[in-house]
Amino acid sequence: MTERKRIPLDEKGMPVRKEDVPEDVTDDEPAECGCPRLEKEDWDGVESDWSDIAFVKTTTAAVLGIPVGYDAVKTELRKKAEAVGGTVPEDAMLLNGAGRFRRPVLLEVEGAIDGVKDIERPGGVAFTRMFDAPWGKLPKLAEATEKQAAEKYGRKPDAVWLWYLTCRHCSRERNFETLIVAHYRGAL
Repeated sequence: MTERKRIPLDEKGMPVRKEDVPEDVTDDEPAECGCPRLEKEDWDGVESDWSDIAFVKTTTAAVLGIPVGYDAVKTELRKKAEAVGGTVPEDAMLLNGAGRFRRPVLLEVEGAIDGVKDIERPGGVAFTRMFDAPWGKLPKLAEATEKQAAEKYGRKPDAVWLWYLTCRHCSRERNFETLIVAHYRGAL
């Protein structure tokens, strides 16, 4: 008789890919993921200067606005960062832009060479809000953040970005924490 093997399942009951589970995890302990953990008081309702921040950029396919192939996009962005002489800081911002069928994705990078095609230096300021955003709530929270930013700064933001702070392993436990970024290019 063959020995039974335990296969970890995600919240939908689907098998978790082997590469998503750290090798040192036993069946008795929960899987730890590498998702960023931000302090709400440091990010919620805060304005940040983006004059010195850089990102590598790409796009990803989306199905009705939901990004797909996300792991491949993260790998691609890390390779691009390395190719332009940059490093990806620990807990780097990974921002998703708007789009129904294609969505821009930005990954924070340090030390990148200026003037390179895939480097984005947005400048300006960013107003951020941090929310628990379970399925279905995110569009309303993004809209509310955009409205709050428009009231604060006297105009709509140039872009609204999402930073999903959880993965499929920790989303439920952390209630789908998401940072919503209202970005204004240039001076206000």
